[in-house]
Amino acid sequence: MGETGAPRRLFLWAVAVIYMFAFASLYVQIPGLYGNEGLLPARWMLRPSGKGLWEQLRDTPTLLWLGPRLGLDTQQGMELLALAGTAVSLLAALSPVLRGCGVYLILWVTYLSLYQVGQVFLYFQWDSLLLEVGFLSVLVAPVNLPLGFWRGRFHDNIMLWLVRWLLFRLMFASGVVKLTSRCPTWWGLTALTYHYETQCIPTPLAWFAHQLPVWWQKLSVVGTFVIEIPVPFLFFSPIRRHRLSAFYLQVFLQGLIILSGNYNFFNLLTITLCFSLLDDEHIDFLLCRHRKNNVKQSAVWTWCSWLGVCVEFGVYVLLLYWTIICFNLHWDGGEVSSKTGFTFHQFNAFLKQVMVPIIWMGVLSLTWEVVTSMFKCACVRGVCLRLWTTLQWGLFSAAAASIFTISLVPFTFVEVHASSSLWPGVRRLYEMTERLHVANSYGLFRRMTGVGGRPEVIVEGSVDGRSWAEIEFMYKPGNVSAAPAFVAPHQPRLDWQLWFAALGPHSQSPWFSSLLQRLLQGKPDVIRLVQTDTSRYPFSSAPPAYLRARRYKYRFTGPQEDGWWRRTYVEEFYPVVQLGDPFLEKMLSQFGLKDKDVKRRGSEAALPWFLRLVRERVCDVPPPLVLSSLFFMLVGVCVLKQLTYTGAKDGENPSKQGTSPAPPPKREKEEPSCATPRKRK
Repeated sequence: MGETGAPRRLFLWAVAVIYMFAFASLYVQIPGLYGNEGLLPARWMLRPSGKGLWEQLRDTPTLLWLGPRLGLDTQQGMELLALAGTAVSLLAALSPVLRGCGVYLILWVTYLSLYQVGQVFLYFQWDSLLLEVGFLSVLVAPVNLPLGFWRGRFHDNIMLWLVRWLLFRLMFASGVVKLTSRCPTWWGLTALTYHYETQCIPTPLAWFAHQLPVWWQKLSVVGTFVIEIPVPFLFFSPIRRHRLSAFYLQVFLQGLIILSGNYNFFNLLTITLCFSLLDDEHIDFLLCRHRKNNVKQSAVWTWCSWLGVCVEFGVYVLLLYWTIICFNLHWDGGEVSSKTGFTFHQFNAFLKQVMVPIIWMGVLSLTWEVVTSMFKCACVRGVCLRLWTTLQWGLFSAAAASIFTISLVPFTFVEVHASSSLWPGVRRLYEMTERLHVANSYGLFRRMTGVGGRPEVIVEGSVDGRSWAEIEFMYKPGNVSAAPAFVAPHQPRLDWQLWFAALGPHSQSPWFSSLLQRLLQGKPDVIRLVQTDTSRYPFSSAPPAYLRARRYKYRFTGPQEDGWWRRTYVEEFYPVVQLGDPFLEKMLSQFGLKDKDVKRRGSEAALPWFLRLVRERVCDVPPPLVLSSLFFMLVGVCVLKQLTYTGAKDGENPSKQGTSPAPPPKREKEEPSCATPRKRK
């Protein structure tokens, strides 16, 4: 693999930007979700137990245990961590000097601290993925020691290999679970005929994608399987163009998902992982930077290049051939007909056979990177520098081997036989680090929900119990005439959980009873999760006396129909309740959601006062506007810095001022570190 300095820098910059989105998106929702009067107060997760600080950190590793020492309650502690994470990640995205391992360690610890008390609203796969990527960023980022003490980073390829291995696990598992789940829509290649209208928060483009013919939707499912299952094997190909082809296929898939669905920062994070497939030469090509290549190729090298081209295209032909065979692709009257050409038992047998070779592929690929880096260290001139680079190599190689070993446990969850065959010591090592989310299991869109129409919970309120008004949420479908919106990279976590709640009875979503109670009480922090613009909330002047919830089936309209949605009533989701209602009190008591603590008076210290001031300035701003403002500020500063740098560079060029530049001093050409010094004439 070529030089990876530019991909490493691009990866670190993108991780900083995604951290900024994640922290800012969570910050604006903390009072309504985790505040003292929120849906699931976070203070309940950190009740005093008589243990010491270190024991508390061991049981629940979060910096929020230090909040009382700063005069902060749990809500204020979460707000401080989210604000600090947003500021640090923004500064890291703006300044390359700050993209060191210490900064990424701070970001990882901060997000882990919030995750530990996030409960159901933070238990998403992309939150676990962000933690794992953040941990790898600590190893990828430079140490930034003074006087160039950490120079000679010959282990960078090893660390980027771990990023590539994570990308492989994510994509391969996401493709495999669709088939191992026995979901009839995935096996029948009809999943996308339901996906666009049944996903959590669709975009306006999802309506247009839903109107595509069935044969195109089935062909798209075939393409998804190909990109997620066989193509990830090209991540570890020794042929450079294989890795580049895999990069563009993965980015193409993630781009389509971004256009059709609001999946917050998940797709951006996946694209960030894809940067590990690039090298300096290709990034220079993308940036239109021309490299001079005066190296003359020998005849043997030319023959090897032609052989590589033949192998490369042979792999593409073989991939196309097996795609046609496995999915019975053929041209049929102006359409591409497709059908799954293998059975569930055949796929399970294939998966069982391929899991062990995949593990050995990872072992051999990692070993190659380790040996290559060791050779580079051995070629360094100077005994002290060679010893220092070798020490770095040994340290990071051991870390890479440990992380790879731990990741085998969640990776083999997709196949029972491979999981049970792992050495028990590996499983114990994984259990020791599980709460730190160093390695996680993945598998997105395992089953297609909403076949026959997406279930949707509609909350209705009333003042007198006779006339009812629907409470419309900002992001999830409700009003059949309202167009879906683009909200990514913001994730409205309440709207997401309402999508999950609609898939089953309300008893499977205990927090829903807390939502109704807070709306009956008229808590402003919770109301802002529903509508930031209070003029669109039907009970802005006074809270409703009664609430109920009904389940509907939503479908996209056809091309000739008005509006975006059509719906039909299904059943009652939650009965009519009011404050003090026995049923509501029973549900709150059953799930431990009743208020137990006496409301505390806010502290007048400087730090709590500052947090309240920031909250007052932000609380009425729509969350997508907050995130877009941060992003455009980041882009504006980067553009300004580039213009300033270009202007300064032009000003230093004397040829632009009509003077002849002085000839550069003659310098002796540097030799490669492993080359034999030339004799002086």
